[in-house]
Amino acid sequence: MKTLIITACPSGMASSYMAARLLRQAAEELGWQAAVECHSQLEPVTPFTQAQINDAELVVVASGTEVELARFAGKRLYKSDIQQALNGPKAWLQQAAEQAATQSGSAPAAASGGVRLVAITACPTGVAHTFMSAEALNETARAMGHQIKVETQGSVGAQNALTQGDIAAADCVIVAADIEVDLSRFDGKRVYRTSTGQALKKPKVTIETALAEAKMYQHQGQSSGAAQGDKDDKKQAGPYQHLLTGVSFMLPMVVAGGLIIALSFVFGIEAFKEEGTLAAALMQIGGASAFALMIPVLSGYIAYSIADRPGIAPGMIGGMLASSLGAGFIGGIISGFLAGYAARYLARKVPMPKSLESLKPILIIPLFASLFTGLVMIYIVGGPVAAIMNTMTDFLNNMGSANAVLLGIIIGAMMCFDMGGPVNKAAYAFSVGLLASETYGPMAAAMAAGMVPALGMGIATFLARRKFNTNEQEAGKASFVLGLCFISEGAIPFAARDPLRVIPSCMIGGALAGALSMLFGAKLLAPHGGIFVLFIPNAIQQLLWYVLAIAVGAIVTGVLYSVLKRSDAEMLAAGQQAAAKA
Repeated sequence: MKTLIITACPSGMASSYMAARLLRQAAEELGWQAAVECHSQLEPVTPFTQAQINDAELVVVASGTEVELARFAGKRLYKSDIQQALNGPKAWLQQAAEQAATQSGSAPAAASGGVRLVAITACPTGVAHTFMSAEALNETARAMGHQIKVETQGSVGAQNALTQGDIAAADCVIVAADIEVDLSRFDGKRVYRTSTGQALKKPKVTIETALAEAKMYQHQGQSSGAAQGDKDDKKQAGPYQHLLTGVSFMLPMVVAGGLIIALSFVFGIEAFKEEGTLAAALMQIGGASAFALMIPVLSGYIAYSIADRPGIAPGMIGGMLASSLGAGFIGGIISGFLAGYAARYLARKVPMPKSLESLKPILIIPLFASLFTGLVMIYIVGGPVAAIMNTMTDFLNNMGSANAVLLGIIIGAMMCFDMGGPVNKAAYAFSVGLLASETYGPMAAAMAAGMVPALGMGIATFLARRKFNTNEQEAGKASFVLGLCFISEGAIPFAARDPLRVIPSCMIGGALAGALSMLFGAKLLAPHGGIFVLFIPNAIQQLLWYVLAIAVGAIVTGVLYSVLKRSDAEMLAAGQQAAAKA
């Protein structure tokens, strides 16, 4: 049977890629002639030709999002959720052949019934957790019979944005975010807040809890414009989330600045010292401008997370002072919290006549919060923190091999412990913060270790294929690609299924990669990008040794897990044996 297969998931990431491979393989086993159109960021989309469409006897669509189907008018077509295709690809194709209906030229209507949900996902980097948690919520909600639309607030801005109509029709709002997001548009709706990690790992529990525990959100916006969420919501967004919000807004500055500085090194490591040259101009853009904004932006958006827009001005002023005083990223973090809580206190606690209320956001809060933050930074915080930063920077830049290896082990193990969770983000934020003081070694160790879990799982599925079922083998291929892109979350499906074996294997490989990176003296100027950064001249120092560190760590993880992994048959036998003993 000549069949056209389309796969598409809301994020355009792993599920679409995995489903395409599984369905192609299942079609071949059935003896069908199949062509696949995979809508995924992991490979370019190759649309069907008109000749392929004309010859097709069946069109099957495994999708968790809307797909343009008018081109298949007059063809037998079957469409269902992508998760069903992943669970049993061969049976799903056979069901498609039996139940396919002639396509009329318009997309099938959305399923009716169930609860109407809308959601937002947002993580600090806006890359992996943002989209993978959106994908998990989409697929699980549809499997539960609910209607859902998820807005992703990633590194490229909001995608699949919620309209006022979507929000008005929703029965519940799920906010799966590790950073602060604007909730003002959900005023009067039932809102439930959680993390992207929770939504990714336990989407069904997240949806069930949201429906049971969501609370009415009242956006207490004031006429002054000092908008505030309700107190319960701000209480839930604690210091850790405020810090991650600042890191999220700072990252684009670091990425852009680091890569532009690397480009200036193409002309020679010290070529930028010659005024009027292109190298000097690139260094001015990357170092004197982008990197100079790192700490003010970090501080400003920590304050924004705490106090909303009134916190930005005092936060950035405090961050600029931290930078000029030499207090570095630690001073920036302190000034952000000082400015944020000062601005929030002024917005909430200082009474003003209604006639003067409008002066609060443009005069009262910026003036007094900036004064308070600035004076504390200059007379109390700046000097001691600058001394700490100088000591730490000198230590990091001049530490011996033993200390470098130990630091690499710690960073590497933390990066692989929870793969995008709080421990991972703490190590990553520490490494990114050091870039402001031109300390690039820890950043190299962090990225090397962060690539190991997903790469290692891909290697394990190749080394011990017989121990992995078909779905796991395909997941391993996708995981390997994600690992190359420095997306540790590719290993999460394996860790969720077998944490006691996967996590230690990843931590050992990650610690080794981090230790080797530090031992080899590798330095990384950009905090993200994975394999793509390797092709930018001078973005990485000690490039070949750095690649070796990543490869060794990934291979160790892959070999360890391939040895420790138990096949489904072995696990079933062990379970039966345990039951017999009981």
